[in-house]
Amino acid sequence: MTTLLKAETLSGSDWKPVRDIFKKGGIIAYPTETFYGLGVDPFNKTAVKKLFELKGREPDKPISILVKDKNMLLAVVEEIPPAAEKLIKKFWPGPLTIIFKAKKTIPSVLTGDTGKIAVRISCSPITQKLLEIIDSPITTTSANPSGKKSPVTAKEVQDYFGDKIDLLIDGGALSGKLGSTIVDATKRELKVVREGEIPAQDVFEAIKGR
Repeated sequence: MTTLLKAETLSGSDWKPVRDIFKKGGIIAYPTETFYGLGVDPFNKTAVKKLFELKGREPDKPISILVKDKNMLLAVVEEIPPAAEKLIKKFWPGPLTIIFKAKKTIPSVLTGDTGKIAVRISCSPITQKLLEIIDSPITTTSANPSGKKSPVTAKEVQDYFGDKIDLLIDGGALSGKLGSTIVDATKRELKVVREGEIPAQDVFEAIKGR
């Protein structure tokens, strides 16, 4: 049975089920600034595998994570290259995902055995509160079976998964049209892997300091 919470009515103690479900390895669906996402504890290998199974995702495809601040970022990545620092200053919080070299503590199932981890800080107030409550990074992958349309409402998430998720935070209808822009900062020359909400041109101009 999925626990359903309305984001607009959540207050202090209402968040306790969120923390409990996360700590027990459950799957949480939540709204971001783009689409609804699916979150589990990225350090819980069993939970991550369950997430892959739910989405029908190929095991060699990495899954991104969200962090609440730079301190939490440093707990999951080996280093923050200068170019990435510029992008963080310009676009975080926001719909920009940056790929870093992952710390060895990050499960390989999450990185797709690439040694890299994709991270961002969301500008969604609900997502920010979620991260504050769980005090941990959380996975972020669109709340849909692989190959299906990314959901912008809680109902779409329910239609996809029914009671296969443990908790759903209903944040209303989202305005996301594109996903986050993804940038690989693991090599000397930064690469835009996917152009999303932030145009590639804006990314390169930020690196040049414009």
